[in-house]
Amino acid sequence: MGSYVLRRVLQMIPVFFGTTFLIFVMVYTLPGDPVVALFGEKAADPSVVASIKHTYYLDQPLWKQYLHYMGNLFQGDFGTSFTGRPVADIMADAFPVTIRLALLAFVFEIVVGLGFGVVSGLKRGSIADTVVLVLTLVVISIPVFVLAYIAQTVFATNLGWVTPTVQDSYDLTQLILPAVVLASLSLAFVARLTRTSIGENLRADYIRTATAKGLPRRTVITRHLLRNSLIPVITFLGTDLGALMGGAIVTEGIFNVQGIGNVLYRAINQKEGPTVVGIVTVLVIIYLVASLLVDLLYAVLDPRIRLA
Repeated sequence: MGSYVLRRVLQMIPVFFGTTFLIFVMVYTLPGDPVVALFGEKAADPSVVASIKHTYYLDQPLWKQYLHYMGNLFQGDFGTSFTGRPVADIMADAFPVTIRLALLAFVFEIVVGLGFGVVSGLKRGSIADTVVLVLTLVVISIPVFVLAYIAQTVFATNLGWVTPTVQDSYDLTQLILPAVVLASLSLAFVARLTRTSIGENLRADYIRTATAKGLPRRTVITRHLLRNSLIPVITFLGTDLGALMGGAIVTEGIFNVQGIGNVLYRAINQKEGPTVVGIVTVLVIIYLVASLLVDLLYAVLDPRIRLA
C-alpha cells in the first residue's frame, strides 16, 4: 500500500508542473498589456511601464517568468498583485469563505444525492424512482444562474426566509441557499450515477450468491452492494470538491459572496495575472490531493484494489 501511495504522489509531480505551466502560459499570453491597462484612459509613461514590468518580471521571456514564479512558489510566495498587495493575503481573505461554501454544498450533495440515488436504485420502476429521475432531469436542464434567480425569488422575495444576497460572507447560515444552488447540478449527477451503479450491481452474481446464502437483506445491501456501487460515485465526488470551489464564480457573483470566485472574476477582468495564476495554482493542488484521497478510498471500498 505504501509503494502505491508513493507512486501516486510521484505521478502528481509532472501533472502539477504541466498544469501550472499551461495555466501560466494561457494567462500571460492573453491579448492586451495588463500594465498599460492599469492606467485606464490616461497615457502611460513608457519609463513607468518599463519599471513596473521589470518589478513583476514581465520583461523576461515567458519560460523565465514561469521559473521565477515556481521558485518563489516553493518559498511560499505566490507573488504580488498589481495593486501591491500579496496574492497570499488576498487568498487568505477569500478562500475561507469559498471553503465554507463548497463544504456546505458538498455535504448537501452527499446526503441528498446519495440518499436519492440509493432509494431510486433499490426501487427501480417505482413512483419514488420516477420522481427522482424527473427532478434530477429538471435540475440538470436548468442553468445555474436561472436556478439561483428562482431560489432568490421563492425563498427570499416570496417567503422571506433569507435575504436575496449574502450580507455577511462569514455567517454560515447565510451561505446555505448559495450552497444548495451550487450543489444542485452535482447532486443530480450523483443521484443518477448512484442509481445506475446500484442497478448494475443488483444484477451481479455476487449479490445473487450473497442472497442465496441467506444473508439478511441489510447485510447484502450495506456490506456488498453499496461498497461496490459507491466506487464510481467516490470518483465523481473526489473531483467535484475542487470543481465546486472553482465553479463558485457564478454563484458567488449572484449571491454577493465575497469568496475566491468573486476575486478570480475581478482578477480576470482586470488582467491581474499574478492573482489569477496564484488562485488557480491552489485549485490545482486541491484537485490533486482530492484525486489522491479518492484512490486511497478505492482500497477501503474494494479489497481487491488494495491487494493489487
